Amino acid sequence: MTAYNVRRTLPLRVEAVRQFRRRRTLVAFGILLVLPWVLVAAFKLGGDPGPDGAPNLVDVATSSALNFALFALFVSTGFLLVVAVALFCGDTVASEAGWSSLRYLLAAPVPRARLLRQKLIVALSYAVLAVVSLPLMSLIAGTAGFGWGDVELPTGGTVPVSTALGRMAIIVGYALVSQLVVAALAFLLSVTTDSPLGAVGGAVGLVIVSNILDAVTALGTWREFLPTHWMYSWMDALQPDIQWTGMAKGAAISIAYAAVLFAVAFRRFRTRDIVS
Repeated sequence: MTAYNVRRTLPLRVEAVRQFRRRRTLVAFGILLVLPWVLVAAFKLGGDPGPDGAPNLVDVATSSALNFALFALFVSTGFLLVVAVALFCGDTVASEAGWSSLRYLLAAPVPRARLLRQKLIVALSYAVLAVVSLPLMSLIAGTAGFGWGDVELPTGGTVPVSTALGRMAIIVGYALVSQLVVAALAFLLSVTTDSPLGAVGGAVGLVIVSNILDAVTALGTWREFLPTHWMYSWMDALQPDIQWTGMAKGAAISIAYAAVLFAVAFRRFRTRDIVS
């Protein structure tokens, strides 16, 4: 008879397969992978975008595949990617509690800390795939629709493809870091409630509140401490010379918030009375 080994309980492979088979996983990735093609079709039907006020990414969205990918990321950062990340991280524990299967997992027996860690690793992995899949599919759709070429900046000038690919990697990396606070908030709510919808909706709702507060200019420099204030700082990578200040501040704020929220989530789950 094989001796009990805590390291063999709830393998990552098993949890990853369980989460992949969930309908919400397939729907979320389906939306993210279809959206770029929908946008390409919209531009093809509507024609090239014309200037509308201050220069922005939509004005040059059809200039090349890289321009299109940047535009797709810009329109998705504030809501769609937030929902996707909150869905994977907010549903992971709350859904088990809602199905009354959480206590059976713990009775396997899987130590609480290991169960939470395994679920967090898988949830974050799917969140990373979600954030990365959008710009990758946008590059494919943009190449098919608008061809390959240098990045045209809204304010004028171009960035060569060789440089732009490195900039794109920086932009996607920063987008991942900025979504870390969303993941942590959703995960904390997931271990606090038995309702997956409450965990996901709560995280998205608090992000919306943060965006509303960020629009209140009367708050002055206090807005810099809001987790969403620096969400679009990746656009500083589109300058002729990359401006790192905003991204550095945004990364520090996001990582700090995430570290605290993850720590609270583990502490909350360790002492929680699991009855479902």
